[in-house]
Amino acid sequence: MKKIVHIIISLNVGGAELMLQRLVINSNKNNQFEHSVISLTDLGGIGYELKQQGVAVYSLGMKSLTSAPLIFLKLQRLLKKIQPDVVQTWMYHSDLLGGLAAKSLGVKKIIWGIRNTELNTKKNLSRQAIVNLCAKLSYSIPSQIACVAHTAMDTHIKKGGYDASKMLVIPNGFDINKFKPNEIQRLQLRDKLNIKFDELVIGNIGRFDPVKNHENFIKACILLLKKGYEFKVLLAGRDVDLNNPEISKFFKNNKLSKYFLFLGQVQDTAAFYNAIDVFCLTSITEGFPNVLGEAMATQKICLSTDAGDAKIILKDNGFHIPSTDYRDIADTLEHKVLNGEVLYLQSMAQGARQSIETSYTLDKIVNDFEILYQ
Repeated sequence: MKKIVHIIISLNVGGAELMLQRLVINSNKNNQFEHSVISLTDLGGIGYELKQQGVAVYSLGMKSLTSAPLIFLKLQRLLKKIQPDVVQTWMYHSDLLGGLAAKSLGVKKIIWGIRNTELNTKKNLSRQAIVNLCAKLSYSIPSQIACVAHTAMDTHIKKGGYDASKMLVIPNGFDINKFKPNEIQRLQLRDKLNIKFDELVIGNIGRFDPVKNHENFIKACILLLKKGYEFKVLLAGRDVDLNNPEISKFFKNNKLSKYFLFLGQVQDTAAFYNAIDVFCLTSITEGFPNVLGEAMATQKICLSTDAGDAKIILKDNGFHIPSTDYRDIADTLEHKVLNGEVLYLQSMAQGARQSIETSYTLDKIVNDFEILYQ
């Protein structure tokens, strides 16, 4: 049985961390690989869950980059004890420290992980230095570099100077048994929120952050409501609520807040997708937009800006928003969805689900990683 060690900066909830968790749990089912996970910082919620599921998880307690030399020595000692066949690292800090530690111990198979599509890190000079150093070391340390998106791979080759010969793309995968049409979930959440079963609901989910572009999404919906269209807007994500002044400012001088429902951070995301009819991704930038894939798997009408690999994922199974401006978001919603032909929209939603089943199932992505391990 091959020993696979994963090294990541932390195990708090995030896209990379959740993908790591799904990979480890589903790969363990095959009994060909023994996975263990090392967090450079603390255990985190996902670390706790992995432990509960019988996975060996270690946390090294890094507080800042000043403690990196000590953490490197701890990591070196731990890897020497585990004796892994493969070391897989997730994101820049882990690529650097994990890659160097594994290389120093003679580990032959080192797989780096790139999750970002943007290299503009001028506001974070220490991170920029690590990215630059990783680019130079990419020619000597990793045997492969797994990128979450084609845009991430292209950016790191063309702008970052990474070794192109080692790059490949393995996107995130989705549990199509979890994210699927579920009428019970739909009706239960709608009933809880006092939404009628036949009301049109447009949804958006994601933590509050300027790159998620909540402002233009809300402005687009307000514009359409003022035009006389009737629908509800369901928003979810950390700090996405009326306690956030950046959101509440849009409802101070009107009575439109009754059309908007805010869930904040939600645990049951599958219920959220089932409760809506239309999913709208309006981000300025993404790595691999998980929320778009989840909405597609749940067979929703999807619209998306050209963020990360959104265009590649969506293909012709939804509508592409030409820019991140609220007028383009509103225009696409109005002409493609609100005035769209019902049977055509239903067919497109079915095609979205089928596309995920063909190209982005969790089983397929686990298999892609297992091929790398071999």
